[in-house]
Amino acid sequence: MTPPSASSPRSHGHIVVSAGPTREHVDPVRYLSNESSGRMGFAIAGAAAKAGHEVTLIAGPVALPTPDGVQRIDVVSARDMLAAVRKAFESADALIMSAAVCDWRPRRKLAGKWRMKDGGTESASLDLVRNPDILATLAKGKGSRLVIGFALETGEGLRRAKAKLVRKNADYVVLNDPSALSGARASVQILGADGSLEELVDQTKEEIAKALIGLYDKCRAV
Repeated sequence: MTPPSASSPRSHGHIVVSAGPTREHVDPVRYLSNESSGRMGFAIAGAAAKAGHEVTLIAGPVALPTPDGVQRIDVVSARDMLAAVRKAFESADALIMSAAVCDWRPRRKLAGKWRMKDGGTESASLDLVRNPDILATLAKGKGSRLVIGFALETGEGLRRAKAKLVRKNADYVVLNDPSALSGARASVQILGADGSLEELVDQTKEEIAKALIGLYDKCRAV
């Protein structure tokens, strides 16, 4: 892996971090989403700021305080997040995509409340379309910049994470499981495009965040 700014590294970098879920609205009051709390991404942003880096945090809908020294941009949908991350990444050295972005969205958002039940029907269908893949879209043109993705898997996690690492052109992928969505602690495996594998067992999210920022600093120092 070619480290960011390898020829003449600056004392501080600029890291973009995404965090939390996205919401894909069906109508003005209903939406598709997931259980992501955003705590991992906020911990990463806080650790990066404490290490002296410039940090832009792109946050989905979460009720968390902004870490000190972090510029926060709030978004709602996957397309909102893509636009914000793309813009911030233009001037950044690294992207850490810890957000749990919805893979699908309703084909259209209804202007008024969805009232299928008023007709007495016992079932309904929702037409979905695929959301943009933010990690793959931005990693495609990353150049020498560092890109770290997250993979939450429920089965055959290691195999799927390795495939994601290659498919999305990331430098590292952090593999975790659903227990990480709302927990204060997690066990993760950090897979590198260079073939490396590091396991962090039952660590706080703050400890995992420090490890990831340490990895970024190590890459910049090479």
